Amino acid sequence: MSASSSRRRPPRPERVMDNWERLVRAALKHQHRAPTAAASLGIGLASAVPPSLGKTNIEQILQAADDIEDEDPNVARILCEQAYTMAQNLDPSSDGRGVLQFKTGLASVIKQKLAKKDGAAIDRQNDIQVLWNFYQEYKSRRRVDDMQREQERLRESGTFSTEMGSRAVEMKKIYATLRALLDVLEILVGKSPSDRLGRQILDEIKRIKRSDAALGGELMPYNIVPLDAPSSVANSIGFFPEVRAATAAIQNCEDLPRFRYEGPQLRQKDIFDLLQYVFGFQEDNVRNQREHVVLALANAQSRLSLPGGTEPKIDERAVTEVFSKVLDNYIQWCRYLGKRVAWTSLEAVNKNRKIILVALYFLIWGEAANMAKELDGILDSSEAEPAKSCIIIHDDSSTSTSYLEKIITPIYQTMAAEAENNNNGKAAHSAWRNYDDFNEYFWSRSCFDLGWPPAEGSKFLRKPAKRKRTGKTNFVEHRTFLHLFRSCLDVILTFGAYKAARGFALSRLVIRKVLEEKNARNSDSTYFRIYVLVLGGYAAVRLFFALMAKIPACHRLSNFSDGSQFFQFFKWIYQIRPLVEPTNVIVTLRNLRKQKCFDPPESMGTSIYLMDIHIWYTLLSALVGGVMGARDRLGEIRSIEMLHKRFESFPEAFAKNLSPRRISNRPVAQIMLANDYAIDCKDSQYELWYRISRDEYMAYAVKECYYSTERILNSLVDGEGQRWVERLFRDLNESIAQGSLLVTINLKKLQLVQSRLTGLTGLLIRDETVDRAAGVTKALRELYEVVTHEFLAPNLREQFDTWQLLLRARNEGRLFSKIYWPKDPEMREQVKRLHLLLTVKDSAANIPKNLEAQRRLQFFTNSLFMDMPEAKPVSEMIPFSVFTPYYSETVLYSMSELCVENEDGISILFYLQKIYPDEWANFLERIGRGESSEEDFKDSPSDTLELRFWVSYRGQTLARTVRGMMYYRRALMLQSYLEKRYLGGIEDGYSTAEYVDTQGYELSPDARAQADLKFTYVVSCQIYGQQKQRKAPEAADIALLMQRNEALRVAFIHEEDVTSDGRTIKEYHSKLVKADVHGKDQEIYSIKLPGNPKLGEGKPENQNHAIIFTRGDAIQTIDMNQDNYLEEAMKMRNLLEEFRGKHGIRPPTILGVREHVFTGSVSSLASFMSNQETSFVTLGQRVLAYLKVRMHYGHPDVFDRIFHITRGGISKASRVINISEDIYAGFNSTLRQGNITHHEYIQVGKGRDVGLNQIALFEGKVAGGNGEQVLSRDVYRLGQLFDFFRMLTFFFTTVGYYVCTMMTVLTVYVFLYGRVYLALSGLDYEISRQFRFLGNTALDAALNAQFLVQIGIFTAVPMIMGFILELGLLKAIFSFITMQLQFCSVFFTFSLGTRTHYFGRTILHGGAKYHATGRGFVVRHIKFAENYRLYSRSHFVKALEVALLLIVYIAYGFTKGGASSFILITISSWFLVVSWLFAPYIFNPSGFEWQKTVEDFDDWTNWLLYKGGVGVKGENSWESWWDEEQAHIQTLRGRILETILSLRFLIFQYGIVYKLKITSHNTSLALFTATPKKSTALPTFIRFLQGLLAIGMIAGIALLIALTEFTIADLFASALAFVATGWCLAVTWKWLVKAVGLWDSVREIARMYDAGMGALIFVPIVFFSWFPFVSTFQSRFLFNQAFSRGLEISLILAGNKANQEA
Repeated sequence: MSASSSRRRPPRPERVMDNWERLVRAALKHQHRAPTAAASLGIGLASAVPPSLGKTNIEQILQAADDIEDEDPNVARILCEQAYTMAQNLDPSSDGRGVLQFKTGLASVIKQKLAKKDGAAIDRQNDIQVLWNFYQEYKSRRRVDDMQREQERLRESGTFSTEMGSRAVEMKKIYATLRALLDVLEILVGKSPSDRLGRQILDEIKRIKRSDAALGGELMPYNIVPLDAPSSVANSIGFFPEVRAATAAIQNCEDLPRFRYEGPQLRQKDIFDLLQYVFGFQEDNVRNQREHVVLALANAQSRLSLPGGTEPKIDERAVTEVFSKVLDNYIQWCRYLGKRVAWTSLEAVNKNRKIILVALYFLIWGEAANMAKELDGILDSSEAEPAKSCIIIHDDSSTSTSYLEKIITPIYQTMAAEAENNNNGKAAHSAWRNYDDFNEYFWSRSCFDLGWPPAEGSKFLRKPAKRKRTGKTNFVEHRTFLHLFRSCLDVILTFGAYKAARGFALSRLVIRKVLEEKNARNSDSTYFRIYVLVLGGYAAVRLFFALMAKIPACHRLSNFSDGSQFFQFFKWIYQIRPLVEPTNVIVTLRNLRKQKCFDPPESMGTSIYLMDIHIWYTLLSALVGGVMGARDRLGEIRSIEMLHKRFESFPEAFAKNLSPRRISNRPVAQIMLANDYAIDCKDSQYELWYRISRDEYMAYAVKECYYSTERILNSLVDGEGQRWVERLFRDLNESIAQGSLLVTINLKKLQLVQSRLTGLTGLLIRDETVDRAAGVTKALRELYEVVTHEFLAPNLREQFDTWQLLLRARNEGRLFSKIYWPKDPEMREQVKRLHLLLTVKDSAANIPKNLEAQRRLQFFTNSLFMDMPEAKPVSEMIPFSVFTPYYSETVLYSMSELCVENEDGISILFYLQKIYPDEWANFLERIGRGESSEEDFKDSPSDTLELRFWVSYRGQTLARTVRGMMYYRRALMLQSYLEKRYLGGIEDGYSTAEYVDTQGYELSPDARAQADLKFTYVVSCQIYGQQKQRKAPEAADIALLMQRNEALRVAFIHEEDVTSDGRTIKEYHSKLVKADVHGKDQEIYSIKLPGNPKLGEGKPENQNHAIIFTRGDAIQTIDMNQDNYLEEAMKMRNLLEEFRGKHGIRPPTILGVREHVFTGSVSSLASFMSNQETSFVTLGQRVLAYLKVRMHYGHPDVFDRIFHITRGGISKASRVINISEDIYAGFNSTLRQGNITHHEYIQVGKGRDVGLNQIALFEGKVAGGNGEQVLSRDVYRLGQLFDFFRMLTFFFTTVGYYVCTMMTVLTVYVFLYGRVYLALSGLDYEISRQFRFLGNTALDAALNAQFLVQIGIFTAVPMIMGFILELGLLKAIFSFITMQLQFCSVFFTFSLGTRTHYFGRTILHGGAKYHATGRGFVVRHIKFAENYRLYSRSHFVKALEVALLLIVYIAYGFTKGGASSFILITISSWFLVVSWLFAPYIFNPSGFEWQKTVEDFDDWTNWLLYKGGVGVKGENSWESWWDEEQAHIQTLRGRILETILSLRFLIFQYGIVYKLKITSHNTSLALFTATPKKSTALPTFIRFLQGLLAIGMIAGIALLIALTEFTIADLFASALAFVATGWCLAVTWKWLVKAVGLWDSVREIARMYDAGMGALIFVPIVFFSWFPFVSTFQSRFLFNQAFSRGLEISLILAGNKANQEA
């Protein structure tokens, strides 16, 4: 039977029940291996080599010196001196960075440590002889010749030695040392030695270089498969038959043209060498893509079957599968442009041609399809020649071939010039071409006008000049709100259609959908029937009500329904017309004052219409999402108790979905409780067993304990001892069978028996020693005494005492004298289990104690009962990569960061000890420490390193992310090990002893190689090269992560200065590194780039340059603040099978994955963000995926890698417009006819911002990104191409959400400005007197809706539904009440302002940018001035404006019903004012502590009064900050818009002037234009005139007050509008104000304004800071209780410390 058929055989039931426990035990037994402190710190000579000397082998020579210094210091000295000589020759003047320090240090080492031995100088004349002798001895001691012969035998047989694989690291170190010795010998001997020894050495070097491939092969750097050194036996992956078949396939050059090959002799030439020769691709690009194609072919082959034979061959079907998928977009491109593909027909293309076309596509990354035609002609010739399109002619008439220089660089230079033209993102999008413009140009027939190769003078490649530039392609992103109307026009038109046609337009939409379904091929589908049913029902209802309306008797019923509260609610939701009825009523009133200047337009109903749809979508999506989640069986297990009830079915579900081969119930020990039952038992044996059996796990535990004890005791002893054990249990079994157990034994002594048995097992679980063996003998005799003389009944006791055989053995001391220590793995495990059963005192309800462990266990078990695809064997699974972008965030916390205290005396370590007390105790136990302080750890470098990792694993660090993602590899190694993947296939069968021994799965070369074949992890650390050059701690920490994770790869951009033609230019390379055998960076690939790759946004550019190093058919995008779990990693195989599942018309291209936000327990703010985020990534995306409008939101989604890299990649990177790069991947996938799904049986951890400032910056970034999305071509095209229903859903879940958020705030403004207008014009009183019509129901309902949206009630509905589904109803209610008590409504209202501000500002002015929020632990107090700077313009100014409107309304308005009516009408507005003004201080740690308040005031006044200047930052000076705040107003359009918005303040002046006492109700316009304040706005130019004007103003005001009815109140009222309007206009037209010399005055007025606003906010803070209980209360609702208590204690200690110091 073939290997493939045998592995697909369904497992036998007994073997399915054989491996469950083995899998769990293997995962739990994983020992965390940390590198030594020396390795982690990079101690040694080799670690000091500067980067400028890195291209030589100096580092390898010094590493060899480090390795052999203990063996022979003299040889180490020779190597060091040679390294110094090489460094001196390379850089004699020490110009390179760090070279001087390196040479100085190395010289010192040579002089002080190596130049002398026993006080005598060393003769350097014999260095060659000494080195040669050591070389020969080293080879002999390490048995190098034997290893080489073994390797040669393995290479010839095509098999892999497990022993040789396990020695891979040692072999590499040996070969590295030999290589260094030979290199130094070669230099010392020279090319023409004269002596016999020299010639002998040179002959040896030549022989090794000619015949010995091991020294080169084993040290050749490679990524996954050692293709450049196929002779290497250190990695078994090269021996897998599918890999060998794929390698042979690319080396098949029989039908290809001949070409000159000068590559390495370690491998055969292949098609990649041909392509490199023809097109001039870079060497490392070829090496990278060679491995890429080999892995793609190998994995495609493994999914079909494993090839057999000594020379395995790749299957034609595997090649065709890869070919079709990779070139699918190329084929579509040709069809779209009406061009013929590069082949006549698919059948005519043989296997070799398919592979070479795939290779070419990957080498050029699917960009220039014209090259395929050029290649076609080359392949048809017998001799290969360089492609004419890539030939470069140099100045000396010589030629070379370079695809980079000839094809890529000209396009890059044009793109770089366009990117430079965007003025660092400040220029209008219409002023420059972005990536989309370049991409779409190649999707037009105009691209063929470029010629081949592209003509340098073409219009496309023209660089932008002042008045001459190439225009954009297909779309222009103008900055205007009108994009919304153009993109999603159907939303607005539907409102107009509803008003004009009474709903018939909606009917037409439904009918059109029905006709589309009718004309479709699946016209008999269920959806069509549902449409017909809904349409028929709708028509029937409309017809029924139309007929009823014709009957006069029904008019009364209609009137009654209009007055019903129930029907009014639905009229509030559905009808918009009542909202404009007040305007119609006001217009029809007579005898009103004629000073009305405007009528509220009916178009305002549109905004309410959009808000209502948004509200309804929120409610319905919560309901539908809850039903869908219940259908998917989410929340079935939401507590440990529920887990216990389902525990028996859990292993079966595990076996069904994850395919381990053994299942065994492992109940939690309940022996202690059963023991109590037995002691208290006063009834019969049956009554006792009935009580125990009521808890089935207790019954399991009792049975296991009894039978395990019998088996263990039987295995321990022989002779008389074994006879005693057999008779004892025979008598006990007989008593149990007869029901007389309580007569046979004394249950009161059961606890004593248990204690003796526990002592025995406590010794047996350890390794055997002489002392422990004696202890076991003693423990057995004590057990014998207790059982025989106290536990058994008197009659049995006499029988054992009179048993002569036993009595004689006791007297002679032979009883239990010979012990058979349990050495069988299965028996050792059973002893451990029995010890656990006897010692665990906690009930099952308390295990595990840790809340996070409980949550993970609950979700994991619950997920196993959900629908998921069946997992394939590891060898057949879909290969995938994980990809993480990193810039400069925290990698690993240092000890100084852990221990440094903030102003409250709180360190990060103290904080975590209080947040995670149980985990801290477990950590101390794990490293063998008791209660320890920070100082105690300094004594042990290894413990210090483990402490750093412990803290970093609880923060949002790269170390946590890497650990989590590497769980994928561990899971695959374990699963592959259990499947027993050998080179011949999968072995199905295990011995009894084998199933226990899974501890070595991580050391299995086969399992490791299989995991590497299927999984790749690349972290793109953009500036890692710069960090290494400046020796930043982040670089050392990243290197440490590579040392601890051998499969981790780090990509980065390397910059270096290169001198060419007398000038220095920067060259950029994209590099991939890993840790070598010595733990140092080993460069795998270095690919030269045409220039600086960062032309657009940083994060997507970081991803784009490194994606070429990823592998597999799928790629998971992981942010740097994410985590993973081992149990979830085991389900990755199931998730990847979704790509092969049916999810609609099209196969999935993005698999959405659920997230768990792990920062929710840190503080109340963190819990708000966690709950809000969780509801979106679960319930929200569940509904969106069902409606086929889910996008990619920056979460751990899994992409179809080939689909996306051949269609523009996973990250759009154009400057500013793609600031939210994540969602554009979803846009691109959908527009390219992809399908995005969502799956909730697997989850990945996610960290979120935990402080208010962090949250505000994050929400500002997202809101700004959505503002840019409004302008994008992607949103426009989706809005135009979606059907109405998908478009509506898409709108309200992307940019429409922010539009409705902004409308929620604007509703407050419109309402208050309208009320103020009515109040100031007197219309409110007149309307109330004449018509008594101020209580418009529809308007009140709209305001109520606005308030509910404002405080987050509608936002919380999906959250509450998620709570109900996954926590239960009672916990959901409790959680919601808790959130309200923690001021979540204040938080949601504040967030409303944040989103509105940044969204609106981005659309008006642009300026969206990435905000580095920082992901640290927020335990510090934020200064008042810092909060003021961040929130002044986004919240404080707007809140004061709303407060001003409310005050004016109070002063001049008329409200029927008095103060109570006013409060009810304006309560939402006052709540908004309070939230926007004081939320930053309510959620500020220690925000109401008196000492902090005093310090904040000093800091605030210093900042406010500090003068600005060149180089002074805004955080230090108010003047600099104020200038920065005006920087967003750049364009004329922006100034005009700001001017229009500023004129809204004149509404105050319009009404207030006529309310002044001096006017005596005169409404003349002349009076309005001649108000006293008007004269104060006359411009002045010199200080003297300013002084005179001020004196004149004071005198004038005094005369007005004395001689007229002008009052002080009139003075303040008349100043309200002109100050605000004038200030805003002055800021907007800054250049004009500066020109007339008034800018300093405007700035001082602004300073006074900020001072006044700050004082207004500061006064309540000062007041509450007087009361100590306020600070205590704040700490309790801000943080969890554990930290709150610790915080209070630390404050007390800090106070005591301060008193002592005083």
